Amino acid sequence: MATATMTFARVKVQRRFGLALRVTLVIALLAVAALPLVYGGDVWAQRISRAAIYAIIGLSINTLTGHAGQISLGHQAFVGIGAFAAAFTASRLGAPLGFGLAAGAVAGMATAAVVGMVALRVTGLYLALVTLAFGLTAETTIFNWREFTGGGAGAFAPRPDILSGDRAFALLCLGVLALVLYADWRLVSTKAGRALAAVRNDERIAATLGIDTTGYKLAAFSLSGLAAGLAGGLFAHWNQVVQAMDFEFQVALVWVLMTVVGGLRSRLGVVLASAFFALLPLTLPNFLSGLPWQPPFLNEAVYHVLPPFIVVVMLLLVLRFFPGGLGQLLRPATRWLTKGGRR
Repeated sequence: MATATMTFARVKVQRRFGLALRVTLVIALLAVAALPLVYGGDVWAQRISRAAIYAIIGLSINTLTGHAGQISLGHQAFVGIGAFAAAFTASRLGAPLGFGLAAGAVAGMATAAVVGMVALRVTGLYLALVTLAFGLTAETTIFNWREFTGGGAGAFAPRPDILSGDRAFALLCLGVLALVLYADWRLVSTKAGRALAAVRNDERIAATLGIDTTGYKLAAFSLSGLAAGLAGGLFAHWNQVVQAMDFEFQVALVWVLMTVVGGLRSRLGVVLASAFFALLPLTLPNFLSGLPWQPPFLNEAVYHVLPPFIVVVMLLLVLRFFPGGLGQLLRPATRWLTKGGRR
């Protein structure tokens, strides 16, 4: 009896120690991540805001592709419409930033719902073509509607005085990212999340189980569009000027690639990969130009060609060696941190 009591006490102490160690490690990692925001000045505050916005976009694609198994190659339309809606609300209507972000989220959700209704009866390649066609159409029609987007001059999205500083706006973007992460975690933990997983695995089997596959696919489109429109609203106020060229197909392709590299259904992997893809074109040229020895093949023109080349190389490596993306590499650490819980 005494031995059993001592063993139980020892296990209890080990569990408490493990919990304390995990909490300490998480706090340390958050502190390290916050250093650029505290000591990096306005430049790094702007970069952190961009990384957070990209992470929200990655999570929106993960909702549609990772959780529901639906492909979207026209995500720039949802983000762009959200950005222009937020800019229109702020500059033309003079509404507060919160209303602008809400307008962007609603516009993105409504647009995604319309696309979802059109694409409900197609899957795979045909669904990808529908979303691709819609994204390209939005570039040449909606984004060039002068009364809404300002045409070539773009639409202005001023920030309120309280968020005029880059650090304050970075904190807002990080706060919104935290809310989106929490919402994604709650979604996966609910009955709706399990239904989406069933639809992703096999729609016909899901239908035989009584799951409304059409409704859940439409819900996935709508939720994905809501997060994308919210990210677009943040982007509008981050850049303070929104133009059609900000939402071209090449950008949408990068967003899809960063989600795949991060790992579908891995929130941490998607966030880290999205931040990397957001910061790579901003930091790589400065890093290479600052090297003490410059290889002869490196010049200013090559600096701007390298980021997309690195993206392609990373995609090939992921597809060949790590099908689960960055999330697959992080899985042992995330399992230890959560003690087998959901990531």
